Amino acid sequence: MGLTIGVDIGGTKIAAGVVDEEGTILDTHKVPTPSTPEGIVDAICAAVSEAGKGHDVEAVGIGAAGYVDDKRATVLFAPNIDWRHEPLKDKVEQRVGLPVVVENDANAAAWGEYRFGAGQGHDDVICITLGTGLGGGIIIGNKLRRGRFGVAAEFGHIRVVPDGLMCGCGSQGCWEQYASGRALVRYAKQRANATPENAGILLSLGDGTAEGIEGKHISDAARQGDKVAVDSFRELARWAGAGLADLASLFDPSAFIVGGGVSDEGDLVLDPIRKSFRRWLVGGNYRPHAQVLAAQLGGKAGLVGAADLARQG
Repeated sequence: MGLTIGVDIGGTKIAAGVVDEEGTILDTHKVPTPSTPEGIVDAICAAVSEAGKGHDVEAVGIGAAGYVDDKRATVLFAPNIDWRHEPLKDKVEQRVGLPVVVENDANAAAWGEYRFGAGQGHDDVICITLGTGLGGGIIIGNKLRRGRFGVAAEFGHIRVVPDGLMCGCGSQGCWEQYASGRALVRYAKQRANATPENAGILLSLGDGTAEGIEGKHISDAARQGDKVAVDSFRELARWAGAGLADLASLFDPSAFIVGGGVSDEGDLVLDPIRKSFRRWLVGGNYRPHAQVLAAQLGGKAGLVGAADLARQG
């Protein structure tokens, strides 16, 4: 199969891109994300139609945040869109006249990295995305592993602290409450409140109060050596690395790929994640260690991955 289109459904925009067999994006079209479920279907179809103009496109892959069934057709549950058992594949196929594959967005991003990014050369890869929440994907034996019902790799909702912090999923103590962009901001606010004398740079980048701290402020302050900002990244990394050590016990991959907005900080966060991973890896002195790698494709991983999964059929 030649050209396919990948669709990335974001909170503010929907992006469709024509992608070739080498993972190169040839053309893109973006539209604002509507506020209604049916409006989003309309926007997906419009973006696909516009992006595909002038190209001989053979299939469409859609990355959706939520649980996608084992047939890669129905969004069973989307936390940020009012989709419940939404037959997205059928709706879009009828409108665009092309075969459609629907995939969880974190799975799509993981596949993109495996095929065209940091995972090249590895047969067994676990990906995590450290963004607002924590997502993931499993590639074992060169295959995306989705589980019997299609909803595997929801790593963010592994419970790491019994009766811990409440999570948006309704459970308590989920991993993403301790290793995510939200967690990073919470750590920084707590530390800035407790020791404002150690957060001078961080506080100066916002409105001067701990409550006004945002993720971008923490990154900027950490690069300037602000103690609270650096310590907040280390706390996030401690939880992230410990979680990777647990995943190593489950899957024994040759590499972990860390993506998402938090990972954009590079070694500022990746080095302490690697340190924590080594600290908590069971039998770490006597076994091979998986590599912990930075994702390479950035925000285009999901689009490219979805397009390639559509090519795989």
